[in-house]
Amino acid sequence: MWDFDFLASTMLKLLAALPTTLELFVLSVSLGALLAMGLTWMRVSDNRVLRNLARGYIFVFRGSPLLIQMFLIYYGLSQFPVIRQSFVWPVLREPFACAVIGLALCTAGYAAEIFRGGLMAVPGQQIEAGRACGLSGFRLLRHIIAPIAVRQALPAYSTEIILMVKSTALASLVTVWEVTGVAQRLISQTYRTMEVFLCAAAIYLILNFVIARIIALIEYRLSPHLRSMPQAAQPRPTIVG
Repeated sequence: MWDFDFLASTMLKLLAALPTTLELFVLSVSLGALLAMGLTWMRVSDNRVLRNLARGYIFVFRGSPLLIQMFLIYYGLSQFPVIRQSFVWPVLREPFACAVIGLALCTAGYAAEIFRGGLMAVPGQQIEAGRACGLSGFRLLRHIIAPIAVRQALPAYSTEIILMVKSTALASLVTVWEVTGVAQRLISQTYRTMEVFLCAAAIYLILNFVIARIIALIEYRLSPHLRSMPQAAQPRPTIVG
């Protein structure tokens, strides 16, 4: 039989850690998106050095586990005296900051390739049409390239965003008390694994459902030309007789 009093108290304790999960998610996705834009610009640049640097970054962060990257940032960098004596140490000694940096660096590698795919999907004819209308530089990017590229990249990027929600659970391994970290602490106190993890899974499911609906709404707003046009009123058949 289910112990609903225990489930309710567990859910309340896990929900108290939800703001930490949301902070991890928002900060890492925002910083990762900014970094990914820079990497995309380097990736499509005519400069071979910049292009190879971006390619190397993407290879490293997509090819190695996120957990190892996070461990290297939190536990590995602290072994170097030059790091502990530098101005970045107040940031790198904090587990929350290390988790955000690890998540942002990793998602930037994936997002950069998604953004590049969206950029490559912009038809050349539309760019030429924009130039023929007198658009160039930032105006061409704002009115022609960016709307099409964002629309093309959004479905794949939405998957990456949802994966980032789940990846925040790894922050518990560097002593950040987000939802999964609190769940592990409750299990160590009560030994009731099933109930605690079911409550944690329900929180992640609801959170991902809300984020997926928001992304679907954004995609709907960006694609008005793909919606079915209202049917024109058909003339009624006339009966001759």
